[in-house]
Amino acid sequence: MTPQEYIQLKAFARQDGAFLALLWIGSFVCYILGLTNPMLGLVAMLLICSTPFLAASRLRHYRDYGREGIISFARSYAYTVMIFFYAGVLLAIVIYLYFAFMDKGMFVGKLIEILQSPEGKQAIQAYGMEAQMDENIKFLADMRPIDFALNMLTVNIISGFFREK
Repeated sequence: MTPQEYIQLKAFARQDGAFLALLWIGSFVCYILGLTNPMLGLVAMLLICSTPFLAASRLRHYRDYGREGIISFARSYAYTVMIFFYAGVLLAIVIYLYFAFMDKGMFVGKLIEILQSPEGKQAIQAYGMEAQMDENIKFLADMRPIDFALNMLTVNIISGFFREK
């Protein structure tokens, strides 16, 4: 790969990573709002499930317009990893900003509310997970905004490595 081709690869990946980040940010917003409105939770899941389709569509666009219809597996793999990296970074920034300045404990509060409901208690007891759920809620309550952001960044980057295989 020549330096010019690498610059082109990064430029397309940054642009398409921004598109993927917009999809993920929309999904994140729908997920947070879905804690109070279950229909938005479903929309969040549908948006996340559309990730591979968007990535494949943008890869096809890169192949057709950036590579003039010819692309190797290695280059397409590198492109896909890069779009997931760029999208993950942008999503991590949004998640950090949300938990640092907007959440004020609402996320963990809603999770506790859901788990304290009669249905939630019944489900937890049916699986015998009372102690684990209490431990996990305490763990979530102790997380800092940067912890949420770095966790999602790691998950998104790693999913980029395995998404197209």
